[in-house]
Amino acid sequence: MQWVEAAPAKINLFLHVGPVEADGYHPLSSLVAFADVGDMLILDPDGPPGLSVVGPFADALIRDPAGQAGNLVLRALAGLGAATGLETSSLSLTLDKRLPVAAGVGGGSADAGAALRLARRYLAPDLEDPVLVQVASGLGADGLMCLASTPAWAEGKGEVLTPEPRLPTLHAVLVNPGVPSPTGAVYGAYDRLGVGGADRPAGPASWDAEAVIGWLAAQRNDLEAPALLNTPAIGTALDAVRAEGQARLVRMSGSGATVFGLYDDAAAAARAADALEGTHPDWWVRQAPLVGGSDA
Repeated sequence: MQWVEAAPAKINLFLHVGPVEADGYHPLSSLVAFADVGDMLILDPDGPPGLSVVGPFADALIRDPAGQAGNLVLRALAGLGAATGLETSSLSLTLDKRLPVAAGVGGGSADAGAALRLARRYLAPDLEDPVLVQVASGLGADGLMCLASTPAWAEGKGEVLTPEPRLPTLHAVLVNPGVPSPTGAVYGAYDRLGVGGADRPAGPASWDAEAVIGWLAAQRNDLEAPALLNTPAIGTALDAVRAEGQARLVRMSGSGATVFGLYDDAAAAARAADALEGTHPDWWVRQAPLVGGSDA
């Protein structure tokens, strides 16, 4: 019997970023949610040791060392083995790479989080959370949030998390124009522009979807402007989602190049996804609910 673990896409509903600090990192404030779409990690108890990569974005990951998804999976498992003595190097894993690479949706970190959850389920079901947290904390700014894969406020460098169970399910369409947006280059452009601040806003007056979307409209993604300088196709994607006409909010996630629209209901999101697929058949377009805190 194969063991399967989902690696859902991470969406930054807003992303406030401060100036670079002495350690080379940028402070941030974000509210993150996770989509009902993502990569899949499969463990075969009878397969040979190692990690293979398949799926529509496997070639992009293999060609792009900056993608790091495969490496992050292996790093996560090596870290878990070092911390616990578990024989993680003997696992036979297949990564079904369904998310675009360098796309602002935490794909590599999501895969690493899935690897940690799957290894615990298979090798040590009683292993306590702090061990996984320790390993995930060494896997980059998205490591801890993607280990949990539930709605949360993220602060510090992304490692200070506060769960947000009040976030409702939001109806979204994710759009990627088929170009990578390397995180380092986006932050470099951000530093040259010198904009933004890592302020955490007060939450919405209420946590129904209508109020949350209205509140999000007053927030921002501070990496959007620098990402557009590097990758104009992101602007084309943002304009296309706006032009379709049904989105209540349109924004870039993370450092791009994926953008998203939020909609009144699933039917509106489905219509928008169909329309965008029709006008841009070469883009990656997915209707994907962002799972609320009570449903996570």
